[in-house]
Amino acid sequence: MRVIEIGHIVAGPTAGLILSDLGHEVIKVEQPGKGDISRHLSGTSSGTFPYFNRNKKSLTLNFGTESGREIFKRLIKTADVLIDNLGFGSLERAGLPYQELSTINPALIYLSLKGYGSGPYEERKSLDYPIEVHTGLAYMTGLIGRPMRVGTSIVDITSAMFGVIAILDAANARMISGKGKFIDLGMFETSSFLVGQHIASYQVNGKPLKPINEEGFAWAIYDFFKTIDNREIFIAVTTDSQWRNFCKAIKLELCDNEEYFTNEKRYSKRQELLEIVSKVISQLLYNDLEKILNDNNIAYALLNTPWDLLDDPQMSRKMVFTGRGSNKFRVPSIPIEGAKSGEYPFLGQNTDELLEELGYKKENIEIFKKNGTV
Repeated sequence: MRVIEIGHIVAGPTAGLILSDLGHEVIKVEQPGKGDISRHLSGTSSGTFPYFNRNKKSLTLNFGTESGREIFKRLIKTADVLIDNLGFGSLERAGLPYQELSTINPALIYLSLKGYGSGPYEERKSLDYPIEVHTGLAYMTGLIGRPMRVGTSIVDITSAMFGVIAILDAANARMISGKGKFIDLGMFETSSFLVGQHIASYQVNGKPLKPINEEGFAWAIYDFFKTIDNREIFIAVTTDSQWRNFCKAIKLELCDNEEYFTNEKRYSKRQELLEIVSKVISQLLYNDLEKILNDNNIAYALLNTPWDLLDDPQMSRKMVFTGRGSNKFRVPSIPIEGAKSGEYPFLGQNTDELLEELGYKKENIEIFKKNGTV
């Protein structure tokens, strides 16, 4: 499919990235001279643009000019999908509403990805973290009195994933009907889905929940422990049979104690049990503990930073390359076989070739450049 992406920073570009990784042609439409906001981010966000925009083409276009709007309409005739991640009503104010675009191309699938879907808040501007706060995700992630952001742009990225699911579903239906579809998708609605289990638990229990990091989760042994060689490891013992195996393997003295036979009983004594287990594990080397956990089929994880994955034997072979020229670096691809490595485009890199493909002559393109259209 040919996908037109008009978006900034994370949500819209993620939808474009997923489709690009799946092998579809993605044309990123950007403002002349400025481009995606994430092109100019630095520090902890400096990898945002390279990561979310590999394998895309870049076309600069000024919707504020008549010629810019005409070029966009001509481009829409060739498109299968449009991803719109601009603020509410941006394309409408530019004279490019969905109704007109769908008349130009009745088969167009239009993903409108905004802070809020249609409803009382639809015109309200928002970003990932304000949405986390609004939906209670920040409350559930943090501690009592201290809401926290999830350690990634989870709402942006998950919204984009739902958007791609909807696009592919619409593309499947289009094979029969020949008609496109308008997809109204809000980050608020996405984040509400993410906290849905807590909304359900609140109603089942009939009382408010504490933040998830205050509750101790659902199992007695579901926490961090430190080994004698100062490695921090998270261990999850989730069944009674796992407990029996784990208890014997690390040679606890309470394995035959009926007070610990079920998770419910263990959970009621969680704090004292964690202290007992912590003391034993603090005398074990990480490699020895890892073997015990693997031999007994118990879930665990060594505390890592994201960049530790560059050398992780499971993940390092699944990285792809991005960057430009000799400045290439490895990043995770979407977790689907066959994703491609690829450079991210410089601003307007493909403008000339795309305009020529749309039927514009070189002299027309030069005029467009001089009058600020592209």
